[in-house]
Amino acid sequence: MIKNIPILFLTLLLFSCGKEKVDLIVYNSTTYTINDLFQKKEAFAVKDGKFVATGTDEEILDNYIALDTVNAQEKAIIPGLIDAHCHFYRMGLQQQKANLEGTKSYDAILDTLVAYQKEKNVSFITGRGWDQNDWEVKEFPTKEKLDALFPSTPVAITRIDGHALLVNQAALNLAGINKDTPVTGGEIITKNGVMTGVLIDAAMDFIKIPEPTRQESIDALLEAQKICFSYGLTTVDDAGLDKNTIDLIDDLQKKNQLKMRIYAMVSGDKQSQIDYYIKQGIYKTDRLNVRSFKVYGDGALGSRGAALREPYSDRENHFGALIYTPERYREIAKQIAASEFQMNTHAIGDSANTWMLKTYKEALKDQEDRRWRIEHAQIISSKDFRSFNNIIPSVQPTHATSDMYWAEERIGKERMRGAYAYRNLLNRYGKIALGTDFPVEKVNPFLTFYAARHRKDLEGFPEEGFQIGNALTRTQTLKGMTIWAAHANFEEQEKGTIEVGKFADFVILSQDLMSIDGNEIPNTKAIATYLNGENVYTIKEVVKKNEEEKEEKIIENEKTE
Repeated sequence: MIKNIPILFLTLLLFSCGKEKVDLIVYNSTTYTINDLFQKKEAFAVKDGKFVATGTDEEILDNYIALDTVNAQEKAIIPGLIDAHCHFYRMGLQQQKANLEGTKSYDAILDTLVAYQKEKNVSFITGRGWDQNDWEVKEFPTKEKLDALFPSTPVAITRIDGHALLVNQAALNLAGINKDTPVTGGEIITKNGVMTGVLIDAAMDFIKIPEPTRQESIDALLEAQKICFSYGLTTVDDAGLDKNTIDLIDDLQKKNQLKMRIYAMVSGDKQSQIDYYIKQGIYKTDRLNVRSFKVYGDGALGSRGAALREPYSDRENHFGALIYTPERYREIAKQIAASEFQMNTHAIGDSANTWMLKTYKEALKDQEDRRWRIEHAQIISSKDFRSFNNIIPSVQPTHATSDMYWAEERIGKERMRGAYAYRNLLNRYGKIALGTDFPVEKVNPFLTFYAARHRKDLEGFPEEGFQIGNALTRTQTLKGMTIWAAHANFEEQEKGTIEVGKFADFVILSQDLMSIDGNEIPNTKAIATYLNGENVYTIKEVVKKNEEEKEEKIIENEKTE
């Protein structure tokens, strides 16, 4: 019986075949390599965590042999997906808080918080995900009901975009602030001269939410990894991490507890962190890349914190605001420009984009290939598009389909011409990096693909697509989620395509994104996710099927014996 043949004899037998021994062979697939010719292959071989060959089934199976082979059953395979802008760690922490996503009213939020506190009984209630634009009355909530339900327990719940916070009086008392507390780069919202409990951008910093314990942070990272692997993500660009979290990530990766590849943008909100990393220099391993700073230019459009050149169309004489002074942005940009680090700035409003593009140009002085990024690049004045010839646009397509219901109310028809203009941005730089901004949007990258290509919601609205002239093609979209995102991270030589010498990160899909009907794109699933040639996720249905097939083969072998 084959199971009784000594391992040494089997090894010798393998070598005697004249085939090169590898760790993994995948065949019978439609593999999109995303190489320069956008070639498709049937099979590939993996050794020591990297691709060593691609070709036809015959070419690979005739020349290579492996103890681990995968028959892809003619499924589509793409490189491991890269989310070019997300909040990986924050999303993991969110799993430990009250989940307010999808709530359709303020009362629904209150019900969720009461149920959460009944189960958790915490000393400080936190949550995330509310969005007044999804409610029948599209106005910011006020804290009176929170005060009545939780008179002595502090409550702080974050809006879906992370740029507004609703707190109760207990939290305000703990912070020691009132309606007259001065704020730069944010706002304390009042109504009839009374604090509503809503704090915008910099004003949120007054609320001192308890820091997670080390174990809570570890749990958050591992839970986020589990979720991301299930969607085929193998690299995430975490937009804004402090030194302690980056050190924890590095420690867990070195222990092989955390396998996800992370492009860590250092939070630029503290001068001490900027000084530390510039002095230390770029830090790079196979799984962690620390070579950029995340800076906030302004707030978000949904909370009217985005900095606009002209007033908001739905709020008289309100322009939003830059988070820092113009002088401060110049200082940061000048310091980073003198180093090898990348500057990645959140800019939503047309004023913020204008100012940051101007600041970049002054600091870089026409330096080539510095790959500084504008994160979101959401509303662009017509004259500013040309400034992206040397600046990477890093955008999140589902923002367009989330905001399309109310964005024109905020900024008017004229400014909408330069809003969510992904094709125009691509045409200027030649590449575009795509992400989700999760947990602001859903983690699911196939929704990103759908929004970029078809610019519709999941109900198929609008039928013609939202500002469809700025939609991306399927090829452009897939590149934006793989090789162009890798380029934005200075990692295009090691990932983003299925080519010899690159990390063996790939995803087996339930259906072919490049050929299925567009309406079916959101239903796509990652059947299996591989990182370094290691299977880090397999969909439960497939696991069950594989186990059944193995059992059938065992029974057949026993019968023949």
